[in-house]
Parts: sequence; structure tokens; C-alpha cells
Amino acid sequence: MTSCAQSFRQLLCRAPLAGRSAQLFRHSSPSSTSISRITPPQTSSLWQHSLPSNRAFSVSSRSRHGHVEKPKPGEERKVTFIDKTGNSHTFEVADGANLLDIAQAYDLDVEGACGGSCACSTCHIIINDSDMYDKLSEPSDDENDMLDLAFGLTETSRLGCQVEMTKELDGLVVKLPAATRNLQKSDFEKS
Repeated sequence: MTSCAQSFRQLLCRAPLAGRSAQLFRHSSPSSTSISRITPPQTSSLWQHSLPSNRAFSVSSRSRHGHVEKPKPGEERKVTFIDKTGNSHTFEVADGANLLDIAQAYDLDVEGACGGSCACSTCHIIINDSDMYDKLSEPSDDENDMLDLAFGLTETSRLGCQVEMTKELDGLVVKLPAATRNLQKSDFEKS
């Protein structure tokens, strides 16, 4: 079997398949054709009972996104997200949670392609109040470099992965931009 066919077979084995019945796939190469029976992996009860996602093209269950801990009683911080359609979503979160994780935990449309490592601009958010923006720590050089790639950059733009909730930020209101660009640092590095 050619390496291309092996790679294709491995990809199919890892892909989530609907239902529990076996699927038949035809593998062709210039010298032969074969049919393989691939049985989908057993789905966990967590996957079966997860709610449908509002984010397009999401394939992982909600529990794998936005690892946000519940706040202790009396230590709740409120943060409000205004989504692309203008709807407000207010959540109570703990100190130290970053805005990317919060948005993903509550299934808001924030991508975070780099996984929160400050290497893309897909978690770009806009702080609604300039006074609240002044309470944030200064963005790092890496964050400023990534913000330069963000769509719809404003004076109060930040990356959600770099803004952590604190007592001073209680009541923070952020707006999600109308669109994002999935550009990463590696797109500009010489090979």
C-alpha cells in the first residue's frame, strides 16, 4: 500500500463517523483496488449527551473547550460579551480566567486557533469602556504584533487569551469583532 493510501486510511480511522455500523471504503491505486471495513470508535456517553454547538464546524465536545473553574461564593467576577449579532451574554467567573477560555466555555464564537499561546489574532476582542481598558496591564510586544494582524483593530483592542479577570475588571464588557483573520506568526517566517 502506498504511503498516500496509508495516510488516507489513518485519517479515515481517526475521523468521527456517524452511527455505530461499520463503513466500507474503496482504496484505489494504479496497481490495485481494495475495500476495507472500518468500524467507528465507540462514542463516550459524554459525547452522546453534549448539547449542540452554536459555533460552526466545531467537532469536539464543549467540555474540551475553555477550562474555566467556577468562582468561589463571594468571589464572582462578572464579564459581559456582546456577540457579532449584538446579543449580550453575562457570566460569573473566577479570578485568573482569561477571556478566550471564558468565551469558549460558554460556546461563544471565539476561535483561538493557536490555543491561547499569543501566536494568532483569532481571539481578538474589543473592550467596550476605555476606563476599563486603562485598568488592564500593558500588552506585550508579542500581543501587539498579533493585534497588528487583527481585523477591525480599535484603540481598545486586545487578545482574549491575554486578558485575565481580576477584581479590578469586575463588570468588564467586551465586544466580539464582526470577523477574524486566521493569520499566524508562522505564516510570515522564512522557511
